[in-house]
Amino acid sequence: MYAEKVLSGMRPTGRLHLGHYHGVLANWIKLQHEYPCLFFVADWHALTTAYDEPGTITGNAREMVIDWLAAGVDPSQATIFIQSKVPEHAELHLLLSMMTPLGWLERVPTYKDQQEKLTHKDLTTYGFLGYPLLQAADILIYRADRVPVGEDQVPHIEFTREIARRFNHLYGREPGFEDKAREAVKKLGSKRAKRYEELRNCYQEKGEAAALEQAQILIDDAQSLSHGDRERLFGWLEGTRKMILVEPDALLTQASRMPGLDGQKMSKSYGNTIALREDAETITRKIRTMQTDPQRVRRTDPGDPEKCPVWQFHQIYSGDEVKAWVQGGCRSAGIGCIECKQPVIDAVLKEQEPMRERAKMYTDDPQLVTNIIADGCEKARKLAQETMRDVREAIGLDYP
Repeated sequence: MYAEKVLSGMRPTGRLHLGHYHGVLANWIKLQHEYPCLFFVADWHALTTAYDEPGTITGNAREMVIDWLAAGVDPSQATIFIQSKVPEHAELHLLLSMMTPLGWLERVPTYKDQQEKLTHKDLTTYGFLGYPLLQAADILIYRADRVPVGEDQVPHIEFTREIARRFNHLYGREPGFEDKAREAVKKLGSKRAKRYEELRNCYQEKGEAAALEQAQILIDDAQSLSHGDRERLFGWLEGTRKMILVEPDALLTQASRMPGLDGQKMSKSYGNTIALREDAETITRKIRTMQTDPQRVRRTDPGDPEKCPVWQFHQIYSGDEVKAWVQGGCRSAGIGCIECKQPVIDAVLKEQEPMRERAKMYTDDPQLVTNIIADGCEKARKLAQETMRDVREAIGLDYP
């Protein structure tokens, strides 16, 4: 049966912090047990805004992969690789750029947003304008079905779907497609072939989405089909086109609630982070010196947890009993701020302990990380090469 693939990546901006763990990595760790997953270091994407500081990328990439492994991303469950080590990403990006209308890129919401936020950088570059297309190529080259994203990234996935649709429309005109599709239907066996035709008619004549879904499941279950026949049957369902690139779906993830040490969103640019793999002494000091409710000047002053950044940490790390203790003790001045912070310190240290232990194996033996990345790049490249073979054939660039 066909297995849906999940793809996700991160720019290598250096060591990761708790915001990355709660916002992305915890979800990756869950997904790797549910789907075949590909997780990649988006080093070319880093150059779209950091093109003038390339010396930091390789070191940051390695540290980031160690953070992934320390957090619990399992290389036996997921493929970990580096974008630039799979040059087919660039080839597909180039070919897609030939058929992508300029207006599609200019209307991506983050294009103007990022230019306004990063005013210290000259982002009137070809690479920055085209980065949503490179992102689309990253997804389409693996025929990924699902991409975990937050609400703000959904327009990028919709853009990718439009690119796949346009490509399939322009280049899915396989010679003799209808005859080949009918031959593929016969390979389903008489019972399944009859059911496939019924569902196809239901979808095409009445637009029944359930019929389309059932027919797709039927194709997935037909294990003896070649990849080409499978794609022809998917295309035949919706019309007379061969599906070369797969339209991905957004796998919506909850926005991270991880606050920084000052109550703002945890971010390196705010200097309010707790890094993954940070030593216990530094974590303890950072949390002990966190600001609290400004109205609580003396130990005997009652406070309001809602106005205290430490309370936001309790919301993530503490159970109901501890939270009730904090609410009652703070408002009555029954507990001091240092007492209030201790359960948070204990919880963060407990969360980080297995990460530090896992990381030690990789920092003690750097070759392990090198091997994991090399294996992942090899696996990813095989998948990318399969897609590019079909793409070149569809466009007419399959030279003998």
